[in-house]
Amino acid sequence: MKSGRVVYLNGNYVDEIDAKISIYDSALMFGDMVFEMTRSFNQEQFLLRKHLERMYNGLKILHIPIKQSIDEMEQICFQTIEMNKSHFNDTDEHRLLINVSRGPLGIYAPIFDNKLEPTVVVADFPLKWTVAGMDALIDEGINAVVTSQRAIPAHMMEPKIKNRSRLFYQMANIEASFFKGKNNWALLLDDQGFVAEGSGDNIFFVKDGVVFTPEARNILVGISRNYIFEVCNQLGIKCVEKNFGTYEAITADESFMTATPFCLLPVTRFNHIKLGNGKMGQITKKIHDQWSKNVGLDIFEQIRKFSKECATLNKNQPTPYVFNSSEDN
Repeated sequence: MKSGRVVYLNGNYVDEIDAKISIYDSALMFGDMVFEMTRSFNQEQFLLRKHLERMYNGLKILHIPIKQSIDEMEQICFQTIEMNKSHFNDTDEHRLLINVSRGPLGIYAPIFDNKLEPTVVVADFPLKWTVAGMDALIDEGINAVVTSQRAIPAHMMEPKIKNRSRLFYQMANIEASFFKGKNNWALLLDDQGFVAEGSGDNIFFVKDGVVFTPEARNILVGISRNYIFEVCNQLGIKCVEKNFGTYEAITADESFMTATPFCLLPVTRFNHIKLGNGKMGQITKKIHDQWSKNVGLDIFEQIRKFSKECATLNKNQPTPYVFNSSEDN
């Protein structure tokens, strides 16, 4: 069934269900694709330019010869949203998916009349698909579980390039799915045993009123992660980067994870060990409230609303943060 939404694909707008890339694309062969996923607040894109700047840095490092300038890409994003507006209701939020690959590999050039170019895709779908079911985490919190799967260190592959070669994230998710209990989200250590990142999210801890987060060296530096520094500055809360191990994590007063779709969610347990009083911490709540004030809506309440609207969505289905195993947990 066609949704009516359209997707930008290499200069054309095609129906969402018909937007396809070649089986010979470098993205399929190598995971050779840079991407971004954004969100809106009150249907206005949030930090879109920051997302695009990160993407274009990745394209530069990977030598993907994209023709569109960053300004042109920004306009493509806005045009895609405009063309899809009639298929969103007044309270929906727009979640952009921006993919750029090297395109079909050279050995397959004869199939394409020797005209090879990068594959550029911009899709627009409802944010509520991603956050549906996260309402329980607002009250119960995430249990961050350390997996044996480590983060890929920068000396092996630069993690600041947001790319589609993410099997190590998925391996961590699969492992986390076998932990007993609920609300288990994977947390990866780096090759030196320091806390690094989640499988698509960044982590923060609070100790004695100071917010701290892993150094940027071996992580994907999230747009939301960086925005936390701005919000903490607004609140007069000290926010620092530092290396820390599992002991510092377990003995923290509170914790939260950040990512674009949900902004931030409380972490109330670390390897099933309760953090603080086992509930959302005061500083986490202050940061949420300030962020909500900045964007003109209550972020947690919106997640609750979307979760009610999509009560059956993401049930027993893998998400970017949780992989459901075939065995009972």
